[in-house]
Amino acid sequence: MDMDGLQLTILWNGNGRSKVHKLIDRKLGIFILWKGLRMVTLLVAICFISFLLVKNSPIDPIQAYIGADMLKVSPEQRAKIAEYWGVDQPVMVQFFHWGSAVLSGDLGTSMIYRRPVIEVIGERFSNSLVLMLSAWILSGIIGFVMGVVAAMKKGTWIDRLIKWYCFTLASTPTFWMGLLILIVFAVWLGWFPVGMGVPAGVLAENVTLMDRIQHLVLPVLTLSMVGIANVALHTRQKLIDVLASDYVLFARARGEQGFVLFWRHGLRSVALPAITLQFAAFSELFGGAVLAEQVFSYPGLGQATVEAGLRGDVPLLLGIVIFTTMFVFVGNLLADISYRVLDPRTREGREV
Repeated sequence: MDMDGLQLTILWNGNGRSKVHKLIDRKLGIFILWKGLRMVTLLVAICFISFLLVKNSPIDPIQAYIGADMLKVSPEQRAKIAEYWGVDQPVMVQFFHWGSAVLSGDLGTSMIYRRPVIEVIGERFSNSLVLMLSAWILSGIIGFVMGVVAAMKKGTWIDRLIKWYCFTLASTPTFWMGLLILIVFAVWLGWFPVGMGVPAGVLAENVTLMDRIQHLVLPVLTLSMVGIANVALHTRQKLIDVLASDYVLFARARGEQGFVLFWRHGLRSVALPAITLQFAAFSELFGGAVLAEQVFSYPGLGQATVEAGLRGDVPLLLGIVIFTTMFVFVGNLLADISYRVLDPRTREGREV
């Protein structure tokens, strides 16, 4: 081939790749836009259903707001409180006013904390984020390693031990695991504090980073132990299928084995599904965090959710519902995007 033909070929290849990249970016943009529309629809539906459920619950928000002084409040004062909070109006009118305020960025004022809901959620979520992120990373890494080891040692006692461990954890409630860990490591052994996010009776400016880490260890251990099972079992089965494929058998015939075989032919095939599964576990992670925070009295968003539900704090409860819905949806969206970006087989238009 002469130089002119070579230049044309290089130019054509460059243009072809550019078209492919533009097509992929456009497809990804349409995908994200469609997901965004689905999130908006989901938020409207969840807000409406949650609002109706809270309004029809047996908890009286006025009584929950007044508390122990309920007997000292006259009917006139009760009516003024109901008028102030707007709970004396029809349900649809309340939902319209609340929805209009939410669209303007105002989630209302918490009836428990007497503070804006957005401030309460931001403060509590910062604590929960450290807890969930630590448990999420730890469970993903440990679960992936355990799944790989079980697959590489298929049929041995190591494989049976890992499967028994995962099946046991998969059927173990989070609160029971938390209580067990609390009894063993905090009560019997005394290695860690019993609960709370910081030492009791210590001023905020005197709390050190090591104090916060010590109070965080047991909740993180509880969440990560429960979250290991799904990743480990899924990784194990996926890697077993990969090791039984023709190209791996050919690699074994060439003398590849052990870690080298896994690194060259199995890592990418099992890592992508594990990452997707871990991102999709955001909903289970938050649900487990609610129970773990209750067991260890950890001041996170999960504990605030329980308090808001039991004490009838409607603005805070609805604000948490909106926030957690977006949190779980974003987790699932990140899982889909990561799979599309990292796995070329899911990209449309690659044949161009």
